[in-house]
Amino acid sequence: MSRRPDAAGRQALGAYRDAPRGDRLHVWVRWLSCPFPPVADVLPSTGRVLEIGCGHGLFSAYAARRSPGLQVLGVDIDAEKIAVAAASAPVDGGRLEFAVGRSGSVPAGPWDAVVLVDVLYLLDTASQRALLESAAAALAPGGLLVVKDMATRPRWKARWNAVQESLSVRVLRITAGSREFAFVDPEERAGWLTGSGLRDVRMRRLDRHRIHPHHLLVGQAPG
Repeated sequence: MSRRPDAAGRQALGAYRDAPRGDRLHVWVRWLSCPFPPVADVLPSTGRVLEIGCGHGLFSAYAARRSPGLQVLGVDIDAEKIAVAAASAPVDGGRLEFAVGRSGSVPAGPWDAVVLVDVLYLLDTASQRALLESAAAALAPGGLLVVKDMATRPRWKARWNAVQESLSVRVLRITAGSREFAFVDPEERAGWLTGSGLRDVRMRRLDRHRIHPHHLLVGQAPG
């Protein structure tokens, strides 16, 4: 799985050229460490997409530039990150927007896809499940709930990820979230999606040749 950015990735990363140096470095490290292209692969080619917990907005910026038929809204609780994201937002037709959101809330839909990339582990398990239920309820008929998070296996990758996240959240304070992480087995989380009324729930490992246990879950709303 190549880490080299494709054309849309280069455009998205280039949009941060005027951001503070630390933010530019962060989005580049984020691109190199997270498999964005296979997550974007499952999105519809047209429609309204919501990203919850978008941070600096790199995935939203990438998705909007990769698929001209998408209207993308990224939300995050961190106003400073949203300010950086908004500065990168100009896309033809105003198809990319960012807004500050409340923790655990889902902007009113309907959405053709709702995406969460490395967000859920920052919440306790009850809050994770409640957020997924709210996201599922906000989908348009046939809409997709796309969850990229960290799995609990292989154990060595999970341990390495926990160490890195502890540094990011507890020491460097790069990411806002609970001091305690709640990593959930993908199989259990898939059950939550099914219990929220989604169908055709698919699971896929994205960690080949990577040191983090990336995992993808996709569920579809009826209709």
